[in-house]
Parts: sequence; structure tokens; C-alpha cells
Amino acid sequence: MSLLPRPSRRNQRRLTRGMQVLLVGIVVSGVVFVQPKAITNGTIALVITFVPALLRRNYDLPLDPWLALWITLAVFLHTLGSAGLYSQLDWWDSITHAMSASLVAAVGYTFARAVDLHNDEIYIPRRFFFVYLLVVVLAFGVVWELFEFGLDVAATATGLDMPVSQHGLDDTVRDLMFNSLGAILVAVFGQAHLSGVAELIRERVLMGP
Repeated sequence: MSLLPRPSRRNQRRLTRGMQVLLVGIVVSGVVFVQPKAITNGTIALVITFVPALLRRNYDLPLDPWLALWITLAVFLHTLGSAGLYSQLDWWDSITHAMSASLVAAVGYTFARAVDLHNDEIYIPRRFFFVYLLVVVLAFGVVWELFEFGLDVAATATGLDMPVSQHGLDDTVRDLMFNSLGAILVAVFGQAHLSGVAELIRERVLMGP
């Protein structure tokens, strides 16, 4: 059962293609104006947008159209931020952190639920998923903040412009707060949209051909 109306696959592809074209534009602009951050973030995001299509082609794992858009939109918003919106809009970083955290939570829930369905000896209570998602996302968030700190140290030592950076303790705490918000949203609403994906992973990946 889905809580949100599903876009058609045609509309999902159109929206995805539109974001991919804009990402290509960001990468080209980065090359023309010598902006390494735009090139790096744009290229990585562009590669990630093809993940849903690769899963469908290589593993016969068609993602829900909302989930496919979710993946594309998360990396697209981050790339727009790196292209200049992070410095112009203070709240843009919070949105991208909530989106990225919700995506991490969705992946964590999907695979944990698939394993739960696949093995009769493993039973994960539904209420435990809430705590599990918070722990996974917060742990991922801490690792990410340490990664950003490491890049800051490397940038100071080398003088290079890194693709991501930290902006002080307040920024780190705010990032972790919005990471938690993304995890809570998935914990509350995710089961209705992700259970079908977990079933597909169990059938197509864990059980094999």
C-alpha cells in the first residue's frame, strides 16, 4: 500500500532526464570556468542517477518510480548546493542532509527487511526498525562529518579546493539534527513504500535465479 500517488514511469523518466541534463550542464560549466568542485560533485551525482536503470537492467529489479526519483533528487539537490546554493541559501544544506539521510535510512530499512523476510531464523520486530534506522543514519552522519573534517585538514595542508567542507560546530550539529529528521520520516512512513522493494530484493538478489 502506498501513501503517495505514484508518478508514471514515463513521467519519472522525463523528470530524471531533465535533472541529468542539468547535471551535465553543471559539469560542463565547471570545466569551462575551472571549478573542480562542480566537476567532481556533478560527475558523481550524474553516475548515481543511472543506478535505478542499472538495477532494473542487470538485476531485473524495477524500483518504485517515487524511489527512483528520490535517489536522483537527493544527489541533484546536493550538486545544486555545491554549485553555489549552499553559500546563497543557509537552509539548502539542511534540506540536502535530510534528503540524503532519508535515502540512507531507506537503503538500510530495505536490506534489513529483505534479510528478515528471507531467513525464518531472523525476526526483527517492526518497532525495532525505528531505533535501527536512527542508529544507522546517525552513525553514517558521524562518519560523514569526520570525512568532511578530514577533507578540511587536507585542504588546509595542500591548498586544494575540496568537494565538501565543514563550517564549524554549529553546522555539524545542525547537520546531525536534520539527518535524524530524515531517518524519522522514513521510520514513520517508509514501510508503506519500501516493503515491496524489500520483497523484490529478497526474491531477485538473496534467493538468486
